[in-house]
Amino acid sequence: MKRKPSTEATNAWIRLMRVQSRVLDAVEQDLKKAGFPPLAWYDALLELSRAPSGEMRPVELEKQMLIPQYSTSRLIDRLVDEGLAARRECKIDKRGQFVEITETGRELQKKMWSAYSAAIEKHVGSKLSDTDAIKLCGLLDRLGCSCSEVRAVAARDGVPAR
Repeated sequence: MKRKPSTEATNAWIRLMRVQSRVLDAVEQDLKKAGFPPLAWYDALLELSRAPSGEMRPVELEKQMLIPQYSTSRLIDRLVDEGLAARRECKIDKRGQFVEITETGRELQKKMWSAYSAAIEKHVGSKLSDTDAIKLCGLLDRLGCSCSEVRAVAARDGVPAR
C-alpha cells in the first residue's frame, strides 16, 4: 500500500499552491498597472532572447516557459501580431517553423524587466532576507526546482534570475 502524505506535507502543498497563485496574480497586476502586457509575454520574450540566434521552435518555447502555457500558439500569434516576434520557416523541415524575437521584442522585454523586478522585490524580496531566500531555494531544490540551475542560466545571460 502506498503511503499517504502527512498532514504537514498536505498543508505545505496547499500553502505552496496558494502563495504561487497569489504572488503571480500580484505580479501580473503590477505589470498591468505599469502598462505592460501579461507576464507570459515577458517569459516568452526572455526565453527567445536567451536562445542561440534568438529563435526557437514553438515546442521548445513551450517547454522553457516559466508559467504553464496551454495555448502557446495563441501567445506566439499575439507576439507576432504586435511585431515582438516573427515566424520563420525551417529550411530543413518545411513543415516546421521557428519563432524569432525581433528588436522591438528585445526592447519590450528589457523595459518590462524594470516593472517585473520591482514586483519581485515588492512581493518576495521585501518579505524574505537573503538567508531566508537561500533556505527556500534549498527546500525547493529538494522538490525538483534547482535554484542553482536558475542562477547559472541567469548569470550566463546577464539577466537576474526569475
